[in-house]
Amino acid sequence: MIKVGIYGASGYTGQELLRLLLRHPMAEVVFATSRRFAGKAVFEAHPSLIGLTDLRFLDAPAEDVAQSADVVFLALPHGTSMEIAPVFYKAGRKVIDLSADYRLSDLGTYEQWYGRHASPEVIPAAVYGIPELWRERIREARFIANPGCYPTSVILGLAPIVGSDWLDRSSIVIDSKSGTSGAGREPQMGSLFCEVDEGFKAYKVGGQHRHIPEMEQALSGLAGERITISFTPHLLPVSRGILSTIYVNMTRSLKIDDLLDVYGKFYRNEAFVRVYPKGMSPNLLSIRGTNYCDIGLSIDVRTQRAIIVSVIDNLVKGAAGQAIQNMNLICGLPEDAGLGMVPLFP
Repeated sequence: MIKVGIYGASGYTGQELLRLLLRHPMAEVVFATSRRFAGKAVFEAHPSLIGLTDLRFLDAPAEDVAQSADVVFLALPHGTSMEIAPVFYKAGRKVIDLSADYRLSDLGTYEQWYGRHASPEVIPAAVYGIPELWRERIREARFIANPGCYPTSVILGLAPIVGSDWLDRSSIVIDSKSGTSGAGREPQMGSLFCEVDEGFKAYKVGGQHRHIPEMEQALSGLAGERITISFTPHLLPVSRGILSTIYVNMTRSLKIDDLLDVYGKFYRNEAFVRVYPKGMSPNLLSIRGTNYCDIGLSIDVRTQRAIIVSVIDNLVKGAAGQAIQNMNLICGLPEDAGLGMVPLFP
C-alpha cells in the first residue's frame, strides 16, 4: 500500500484528490493539511466525504510530515509550492505538484509570467506529466509537474498532428471554455454566483493567460520548432469541465477520414483518450467526474481548416485524476488504478 499525503487539501483540487484516493485500491491517505481547517475533520470542509474518512486536517510544517508518506501531492497556489516542494523532494519523497511552479523548464519564461522563483535548482528535476505523451520519462521521475487544465485539453487535442507537414503551425487558434471550479475555492468577485449564472464571458483576452507559455513549450517540443498560439479562455456558468475548440489551417486537402485515422492510431492504446467517430462532437457531460479526454474532429472544407474539440473535467484529467495517473506510473502501479469512473450523465 502506497502511503500518500496531500499538502493543501481544503480546496477543490484537494477535495478531488481525496475523493479519488479514498477509493484507490493501492493507496492510503495518511495526512491532509490545511491552515484554515487545522484540527477539524476533513468532512467539515468537504461534506461529500462524510462517513468515508476519519482524517483530520493538520497544519504542520513540511519537515514534520515529510517522512510519513511515500508520495506527496502539493495542491497549493502558484508561488507557494516552490517554498514547500524542495523540502519533500530533498527528503527523498516522490512529489506531484499541481501548481504551475515547475511546469516551465525555462526560468526566465517562468519569471516573466509568474514572478521570482524561490527554488530554481529544483526545476531540472521536474518532469511535465501528461502520461499519454511522456510516459517513460514520468516512470523514471521522482518529481512531477502536473499540467494545467487548459493545457491538458489543448496539448492532447493537438499532439497527433502538431508535428505533421500538412498543417500551418502558425495558424493555431484556441477558444477554450471552463467551469467556475477552475478559479479555485477562495472567494473572488468574478466567480460569484451572481457574476456567473446565466452569463458567458471571455477573460484574459489578447494573449494574457498564464497557461500560454506552458502550452507553447509542450507543443514546440512535439513539433520540433517554435510554436506560437492564439489562446482565449472563457468562463462558463457550470461547476466543472473544459471544452477547447482548436482551429488550424491545412496546407493541403484532407478528408475527415484521414484525420480520424491519424488520431485513432495515435491514441489507440490510451485508456483515457476517446476519439469520437465521424459526425460526433464531445459534450462536457460526457466526461463529468472522470479522467477521460474526449476528442471530436471535423474539417471545414470551405476554409481548409481542421477543427478539434477537446473536452476534459478540469478537476480530474485537468488536475487530480491526472496527478493520480502520474502517481500510478512513478510507483509502478497499473496506470488506471483508482481511475475507473464512469461519467455522471445527465
